[in-house]
Amino acid sequence: MEEPASDHSPLANRWFRRLPATLIPKTSVLAEISGAVGDLGTYIPIVLTLTLVSHLDLGTTLIFTALYNIVTGLLFGIPMPVQPMKSIAAVAVAESTHLTLPQIAAAGLSTAAVLLILGATGLMSVLYRYLPLPVVRGIQLSQGLSFAFTAIKYIRFNQDFVTSKSGGSRSWLGFDGLLIALISCLFLILTTGAGESYNEELSSSGQHNGSESRSGRRVRRLRILSLIPAALIVFLFGLLICFLRDLSVLKYLKFGPSKLHILRITWEDWKIGFVRAAIPQIPLSILNSVIAVCKLSADLFPEREASAMTVSVSVGIMNFVGCWFGAMPVCHGAGGLAGQYRFGGRSGASVVFLGIGKLVLGLAFGNSFAQVLNQFPIGVLGVLLLFAGIELAMASKDINSKEESFVMLVCAAVSLTGSSAALGFGVGIVLFLLLKLRECDCSSSSSSSSSSSSSSSCFGFQKMKPKSNAEEEETHLLA
Repeated sequence: MEEPASDHSPLANRWFRRLPATLIPKTSVLAEISGAVGDLGTYIPIVLTLTLVSHLDLGTTLIFTALYNIVTGLLFGIPMPVQPMKSIAAVAVAESTHLTLPQIAAAGLSTAAVLLILGATGLMSVLYRYLPLPVVRGIQLSQGLSFAFTAIKYIRFNQDFVTSKSGGSRSWLGFDGLLIALISCLFLILTTGAGESYNEELSSSGQHNGSESRSGRRVRRLRILSLIPAALIVFLFGLLICFLRDLSVLKYLKFGPSKLHILRITWEDWKIGFVRAAIPQIPLSILNSVIAVCKLSADLFPEREASAMTVSVSVGIMNFVGCWFGAMPVCHGAGGLAGQYRFGGRSGASVVFLGIGKLVLGLAFGNSFAQVLNQFPIGVLGVLLLFAGIELAMASKDINSKEESFVMLVCAAVSLTGSSAALGFGVGIVLFLLLKLRECDCSSSSSSSSSSSSSSSCFGFQKMKPKSNAEEEETHLLA
């Protein structure tokens, strides 16, 4: 649920009024900055792996993703994340023959073209509007649990990102020891709890007979704790550890941005990139980067729901701009949105702050900053990823009926076991239709009007929700 804007000083209010409405912080500035680092648990490992294995230029990727962050913050007005295309990244580094940078770019461009066409023609909006809610929740649940499982591996075991394999158990002591990860986790739990909001409770739990009630004091104390930018503190702590682990990384830092150049993509690169990486990425992008993101935005920000058309077109345009220069293929992701919301992001200002930070690092240090990220404690990244994954999985808490829970859990189980959101989606749709067919009453004694209604509900192709403001805007734009 969306929180009311916090009270700011008159000077701050005067300054905020000069900003676009999408960038006005809904809570505090520190909370928005803390939310900005909420999805770095997925961003840093994937970017670092592609930099080490596929010779991705970190400086170029930082600059382009920074620009994407700033534009999406202005456009959507919510902490819309910019994340790597995970399936492309996995294929690029996991298979015996690693993908080259032009092949990675070809895969990103191919995926972007499909999403751009689906968004511009309105087909993505139709798909989003009529998808059964339990199936969408199943995809979100599987993605959230997948993040959580990966996070636990990061925390418990040593990681080799180059080979994408876990090593031995992580030692308790050391700058990347288990103790550091557990301290970070405990700090986040004590400050942020389960991610509850205490604004409304505080306003309703005032004073009673001149003395503050016990519940009022409790809520006030918890609200003060929740105002601490916990994720930001943990991330800065991790950056400090980078230099404490190896001070020699300072001599590898070089000032100045990376030189931009246009990639030369051959026909062979297009063929390999599309077949090996784009084909598995396309269904994942449709389901998690558009459908699940829009549904989660409606849950978290009912008045600022992102439209399927806009999100789909946004992914297409971002990659058509950056992939030609060797930037990492990116998309929006439900996990990133959940993570940024979990740690305080409530407006577009959150991702704009993140974009400014990336832009400064990309322009100041370019590709040499990869030496610093290579020393970042993986256990701390695992902690951030764990909270983001659990927040995404908790989006499924509104499924109440046994039938819908059955569909959601089967969809999630198949997605996790088969490591394919597309497979889980297909099984979920078939199961949903079979359950509706089982309940279908097609008796000849019913009237034609009721028969038509029964036939419609029999197969379950009903709108997931009433038409929202975002969908009405889509219809107007398409017209």
